[in-house]
Amino acid sequence: MTSTVAEQVMQTGRAEELAAMYEQINTKNMFPFWAKRADVEHDDIKQLMEGVKAIPFQWSFKRDLEPLIQQSARLITHADSDRRSLVLVNPGLKPKRATVSTLYTAYRLNDPNEVMPPHRHTASAIRLGLTGQQNFTGVEGEDIVFGHGDLVLTPRDTWHNHGNVGSEPAINLSVLDYPLVETLNALQFEHDYKEDGQLKKKQTARFSSDYSARMYGSGGLTPRFIDHRRGVGGSSPVYVYRYEAIRELLERNKDWDGNPYEGLQVEYTDPVRGGPVYKTMTFFMQMLRPGERTLPLKQTASLLVSPLEGKGQCIVDGQTFDFEPFDTIAVPGNSWMELVNTSATEPVILFIASDENVLDAFGLLQRFGKTAGGEVVRLV
Repeated sequence: MTSTVAEQVMQTGRAEELAAMYEQINTKNMFPFWAKRADVEHDDIKQLMEGVKAIPFQWSFKRDLEPLIQQSARLITHADSDRRSLVLVNPGLKPKRATVSTLYTAYRLNDPNEVMPPHRHTASAIRLGLTGQQNFTGVEGEDIVFGHGDLVLTPRDTWHNHGNVGSEPAINLSVLDYPLVETLNALQFEHDYKEDGQLKKKQTARFSSDYSARMYGSGGLTPRFIDHRRGVGGSSPVYVYRYEAIRELLERNKDWDGNPYEGLQVEYTDPVRGGPVYKTMTFFMQMLRPGERTLPLKQTASLLVSPLEGKGQCIVDGQTFDFEPFDTIAVPGNSWMELVNTSATEPVILFIASDENVLDAFGLLQRFGKTAGGEVVRLV
């Protein structure tokens, strides 16, 4: 047998043995980690990089969400379930209940005078009022009635109940760190709320309804006569941030130059310790002035973008999403994003949720921008 034929036989045998080995590795629930550029089928780096990922996606409130929300309120009654929410599932992450990799958005309608029983969970959440002026959340003894644009915290492991104390239906939007907590195998729920050993359908108020504003509504002034550790701690002690205040701040500074990549953006923060309201996610309100277009921005953080006022465009990796109030757009990490206010006369106001503080805590936050000339520059 010549050397050439022998080499061919050896190569054929090796290929067969490799195929059998890879089959065994897969059967025994393992993954091969030895990159070999020529071996495309088993290029582990490529496979890792092309794993399950969120994709840019838009949910239209008028076309998709509102009709289903109204239908669910008609078909699923208070007697059927303690909660009635529609979770936005990213097509790239199905069947995982996630809108981006670490967060999800849900929409909820409460009928008039409908208040659900208390519950608590290890996931942190916020509620943002969309319609109605008498959305209700009772959280750790503070009864909060809120309306359009108001942001309410329900921190991890705090007893809370949701509802509506008005005479008209009310819709709110929620953002939770559920996918992150689930990934960390730390998700827990409790539903049997008790006071003095007795099951209760509603918490007894222990604080005045204006407690958050009364104690923390004067910027730069921190009361020393109260305990700032509310619930289990680890979150902002302010449980409601009013839209009127943040909207007025943006309006007051509408002539400021702003950030070319973010327009005018304000972050919700902890007034005692500083920094984001939660360790696992952070939130912003952003104004785009009439005709304003941001420069392209790419970051490892993922975003959930929900317009509250105005119409415009969110361009993600070259894909244009025309948005209206109450839509939600998923912007996965490492996507290029631009925001456009298409009106020449009216501002756009966007509510944005982000996991940037999680990435920052692990040293994984990176941000890049493009100049007006198209040059890529590192921002963080």
